[in-house]
Amino acid sequence: MEITNAPLHQPFSSLDIYHSNSDRQLPGLVILPGGSYNRVSERDSERVAITFTSHAMQTFVVRYPVMEHKDYQDAKQAVSQAFDYLVQHAQELDLAVDKLGIIGFSAGGQLAAAYSNLPATKARFTALGYPVITTALDQHMGVTTEDVSQLVSSTTPPTFIWGSNKDQLTPFTDHVLPYVQALDNKHVPFELHQFATGGHGMALANPYTAIVNRQRQDSHMALWLPLILEWLHQLNILI
Repeated sequence: MEITNAPLHQPFSSLDIYHSNSDRQLPGLVILPGGSYNRVSERDSERVAITFTSHAMQTFVVRYPVMEHKDYQDAKQAVSQAFDYLVQHAQELDLAVDKLGIIGFSAGGQLAAAYSNLPATKARFTALGYPVITTALDQHMGVTTEDVSQLVSSTTPPTFIWGSNKDQLTPFTDHVLPYVQALDNKHVPFELHQFATGGHGMALANPYTAIVNRQRQDSHMALWLPLILEWLHQLNILI
């Protein structure tokens, strides 16, 4: 695997590229870590990327503006530019652009949902982990965002969502529920897993991410990974 970083036109933004050499074009996954727009969370970035590369995917982590540079609209621009870059460089990255999707965690989930709902989105599938959906956390995060459930349309890509009943930061009724209701209303295929255990910010919820996540892990919530892999097989993204 070759790990490189490509700058994006949006200031304070870049794209980490985890390129696996391949004799055929592989599905791709753009990863948007959480961090409340105050950091790019380590637990949601490299370890998630490497995990999905082990399942024959090319993976990419968007480093969008955070901390003193944080701005929701700028972050959205960074995500769009990342997809444009990947489409332009698909051949050299051994990337199948018709099997390119996006996954976002927490605040990254809000950005992933926003990008997925663009009329010209290049995401063919979407995954949202304990996502921020409404503007309820704007003051907490220090940004002005939008209720991305209002953006859902009949062209929104198939979506996989998971969360925890013990999540006190993005509770089910305030965030996940409005989004799945919008998907259902627009007849968008989706799969929802709301776990009874775990919590917010669990990443893979296994020992691999627990190392950089205050030893937080939950074997039940960690089932989201094999579940999403099976879902991707059902979509014919993975073979």
